[in-house]
Amino acid sequence: MYRFLLTPRWWGINVFVLLSIPFCIFMGSWQLGRFEDRVQDHRTATEQVSEARHEAPRPLADMLPVDKATSGKLVTATGRYGKQLLVPGRELDGKQGCYVLTLLRTGSGEALPVVRGWLPGAADAVKVPAPPAGEVTITGALQASETPGDNGVSAQGGLPAGQTSAISAASLVNLVPYDVYDAWVTLTKADSGMKAVPAAAPPDSGLDLKAFQNLGYTAEWFAFVGFVIFMWFRLLRREVEFARDAELGLAADEEPVAVDAAVK
Repeated sequence: MYRFLLTPRWWGINVFVLLSIPFCIFMGSWQLGRFEDRVQDHRTATEQVSEARHEAPRPLADMLPVDKATSGKLVTATGRYGKQLLVPGRELDGKQGCYVLTLLRTGSGEALPVVRGWLPGAADAVKVPAPPAGEVTITGALQASETPGDNGVSAQGGLPAGQTSAISAASLVNLVPYDVYDAWVTLTKADSGMKAVPAAAPPDSGLDLKAFQNLGYTAEWFAFVGFVIFMWFRLLRREVEFARDAELGLAADEEPVAVDAAVK
């Protein structure tokens, strides 16, 4: 009854199944490993940000360019505050508000974007405290430039003058008349009338959409293993039923019908 398993057609089916199952298991395990790596990265980045608060600040130039090792570290920079912008649509403590972003013109000729604090409600330049005058030395957590559309950063365009949706050199290049560092700093102690913005974990180190995509792909690959096995058993069962019907002489009646039609 099971001699059909030795036919070329079933050899092809069996080889496909035997290759598909380990391949799907390998891909599912790989995706699961990617998810676990992201979980570990998130844990490490969170610990790094927490530990950085207790470290001595270092000069800005010593910590550039920003990477996973330097993101969140405390830095100091000296300069004079220049152009000020608002970053709307930023949440803090469960409330909507805006960041107050002021460009610090340093001795290098480049300006450092500094988030001096957060204000609740709609972005309104009238209620924003003016930056300190004269030369200042700031201390804050170093952050990588934001990418519009990632990690909750708005990609909205057409904002009113004096506002930007993302804090990055690419977003600020057309808004300020000087070169900008490819990094920004959030003050450890906000200026008067504002709340300090806590440092965020480095990019691609959190439980973001990409991490849960890896988890979803894991489930898909393992589900495909079950689907392949289910289809193989279904085909086998159907073939066995056909073989039993043939042994019992329960063949389809297409041929007798054709003969009767020819006789008539």
